Amino acid sequence: MSAATGAARRPGAEKPVLIALLSVLAAVCWAYLLFRAIRVAPAETPALAGMGMLGPAPPAPYRLDQLALVLALWVVVCSAMMLPGAAPAVLLFASVSRLYHAVRRPYLATALFVLGYLVLWTGFAALATLLQWALHDAGVLDAAMAVPNATFAGLALVAAGVYQWTPAKHDCLQRCRAPLPDILTGWRPGPWGAFRMGIAYGLVCIGCCWLLLLLLFAAGIASLAAIVGLATLVLAEKLLPGGPWLACLTGLALVAWGTLMLFP
Repeated sequence: MSAATGAARRPGAEKPVLIALLSVLAAVCWAYLLFRAIRVAPAETPALAGMGMLGPAPPAPYRLDQLALVLALWVVVCSAMMLPGAAPAVLLFASVSRLYHAVRRPYLATALFVLGYLVLWTGFAALATLLQWALHDAGVLDAAMAVPNATFAGLALVAAGVYQWTPAKHDCLQRCRAPLPDILTGWRPGPWGAFRMGIAYGLVCIGCCWLLLLLLFAAGIASLAAIVGLATLVLAEKLLPGGPWLACLTGLALVAWGTLMLFP
């Protein structure tokens, strides 16, 4: 047995390493978003003038490199918002790997679990990019890549608020908050099994948060304030003791806000 493997199998030995790695990954994502908000976005404004409803001219079609940048931005946003809330599930997976299944390479298995989780969110980001592409080609996006329409924003807020009260939302939220039963009953051996379990956990998280993330089409994917606000809400729902109650209260607030926008 290698020294690294032996250390990983000591009770709790993997936690500081995994927390450090997840923190670094999340910090890189947030640093990119902050840098973009401070330095890149203002410089890009003239170039975006032909990419939204900034005048009578129709928007120029996305070039391939622009589409790739939009996809990368969605991937970074999803990763920055979701990795902190996924940390407890990652630590639980690592502990179960060591305590119950004596996985030979626990760090590799945990890395594949995280990779599966991020791959699924990358798929969500790809779908969001396709939707943004369609909205862009329809000429309804502004320079912040938002839909500047009060009716659209109001409907989005009401839809997200209503979803906060649905059984599907609360089932997914409960499984996000307490992932241990899913990890124990859905255990799959081997590297491919760890990857598939990461995908399964990602599906649960998407079921919990997808409509909240789609609010970025109303606020703009380039809005750092909106990203921070939604990330804080998602993290609070998952980690605070009153997370389900917070989801319900937030739902009421979103419905009220959306109604005011629809009927000013």
